[in-house]
Amino acid sequence: MLTSFLTLLSLGCLTGITTVLFGFGGGFITVPVVYGVLTVTARPGADADAMHVAVATSAAVMVVNASAAALAQWRQGRLRREYVWPLAAFIAAGAVAGSFAATLIGGTALSLLFAAYLLVTIADSLLRKGFLSVTQRTRPQPLERRTVTFGGIGIGLVAAGLGVGGSVMTVPLLRRRGLPMAEATAMANPLSVPVAVAATLVYALAPTAAAGPGQLGYVDLTAGAALLLGSLPTIAVARRLTGRVPDRVHSIAYVALLVVVLIVMLAVGL
Repeated sequence: MLTSFLTLLSLGCLTGITTVLFGFGGGFITVPVVYGVLTVTARPGADADAMHVAVATSAAVMVVNASAAALAQWRQGRLRREYVWPLAAFIAAGAVAGSFAATLIGGTALSLLFAAYLLVTIADSLLRKGFLSVTQRTRPQPLERRTVTFGGIGIGLVAAGLGVGGSVMTVPLLRRRGLPMAEATAMANPLSVPVAVAATLVYALAPTAAAGPGQLGYVDLTAGAALLLGSLPTIAVARRLTGRVPDRVHSIAYVALLVVVLIVMLAVGL
């Protein structure tokens, strides 16, 4: 038990770094981490719903991580209202539907969807122009109304269902509108907050959850606390790195981290 707590605590530090640098809010780190810990420890009743608990706990951690990072980015003047709103409202609407859908999907299917989502995102970032290096524009282009409405609902639907916050869709979206990585990842944090809040409420109150000790619905409170103990201090320190990483290096590191997460998910027994 102590080993599991220390593992979550140390990897919580990693979620703090990825929250600031990549706008993940911790989702792509916490899902495989919590899933792996639950699978290895095999607590009574937890192994059957390991993926649901991992996704739910990830969403709860993101509420705090994404909010803290968004506040730090706002203070640094990196948030642009025309990109955050009204996209956030449509993302929230999609997140409610996505969370409900996820509670009805089996754990194995949810794991496969998570891996497939990673694979598609990695391929899209590498094969389509506009992510690894922004095109030369005089200024970033505004979001189209269709992208804000249907795109926002789609982002919320997938992000909440998989507990990933949506940054893996919002960052490429903003990147292809001509924004540098520092700004695209900064705005992924406030856009992850409505996803995380909606998902956490649905998972915590889900009637299908067989809550064990230390759980609120599907949310594992102990695992979430350990991750936050590691992530919050790290966010306070890592925010100083924002904008110092070269744009090209920043975008390559983003994709590389997704590849690592995919490998980890496969290794822990997807």
